[in-house]
Amino acid sequence: MRIGVPKEIKIHESRVGLTPAAVRELTANGHQIMVQKNAGFQIDLSDEKYREAGARIVDTPQEIYAQADLIVKVKEPQQSEIPLLRENQVIFTYLHLAPDPVQAKGLLSSGCIAIAYETVTDKFGGLPLLAPMSEVAGRMSIQAGAHALELNQGGRGMLLGGVSGVPPAEVVIIGGGVVGTNAARVAMGMEARVTLLDKSIHRLQQLDFQYGSRLNTVFSTSDALEEYVAAADLVIGAVLIPGGAAPKLVNREMVSRMHRGSVLVDVAIDQGGCFETSRPTTLADPIYSVDGVVHYCVSNMPGAVARTSTFALNNATLPFVLALANKGYQKALTEDIYFRNGLNVCRGHLTHQAVAHDLGLTYLDPLNALI
Repeated sequence: MRIGVPKEIKIHESRVGLTPAAVRELTANGHQIMVQKNAGFQIDLSDEKYREAGARIVDTPQEIYAQADLIVKVKEPQQSEIPLLRENQVIFTYLHLAPDPVQAKGLLSSGCIAIAYETVTDKFGGLPLLAPMSEVAGRMSIQAGAHALELNQGGRGMLLGGVSGVPPAEVVIIGGGVVGTNAARVAMGMEARVTLLDKSIHRLQQLDFQYGSRLNTVFSTSDALEEYVAAADLVIGAVLIPGGAAPKLVNREMVSRMHRGSVLVDVAIDQGGCFETSRPTTLADPIYSVDGVVHYCVSNMPGAVARTSTFALNNATLPFVLALANKGYQKALTEDIYFRNGLNVCRGHLTHQAVAHDLGLTYLDPLNALI
């Protein structure tokens, strides 16, 4: 199979779809790999390293989209990339379609087969291709929040862990999944006072058993959210509905009652955000304020640590890329129900129920779409 890896063009995005090690595995299986010139340059993955692994270096994305049967990316296709997609071409990347009707329309019109990393599942009910970036984003959220709390960023001028005789910051994390757990781990390590809210008693019990008195676990209700958000110095939004838009758990009124200079970090922004006042920002211009509350809503947070993120992502995605290349998309997806959950768009049809629901469009069962 001919596999293409274009250079990412989203602002400040330096991750790359395949590492040289992944290219070597694919070429050993008899596949042809095209990598766009300088795709990995920013993270010290030179064109020479790709050549040594067996890839062919091409100059333009147009060449890749015109020749490849399978496109492997990191971020969703941007406005200039969607017209390059061809009928029956497979694209494997993060899509986050639920809050993005423009992208969805473009993918549907192209006739391509679009498989989303973030909706592939596993037999344990997890999201194995989202988890590595959730781990990165969760840990980064505390770094970003601590920086935003500094006075010159518009924050309260607080050190997250405090010092002798001065109390630490109050950190509230909404959601106890991969993002929330990693955020809590880092916040506790920085000696903040940490509260985590979740609707799953089982998950709260797990976290309580793991961290004990270092972590305050609270069952999430409207009352609890209002109480803890109002008192927080830093709030991390870490909620997820697989494939669907994030629920707006913190409304404008709740934001207005927060301390001036407190910080919201919305890790759910890729799925529309879980704060009513959230809007996507970039690594180039990451923060803004509403009612004196600093918002950090970068939609590709792991791109700031692109080398770590690229290797972590490839560790998870390579077996799936190999399955697509060795078997073809129809056989690979038909045989594996968990992989098939990643199919969002197939030849003009929406094939993920949560995405179709949120976009108000017709859903087609993926097995029927693959026939």
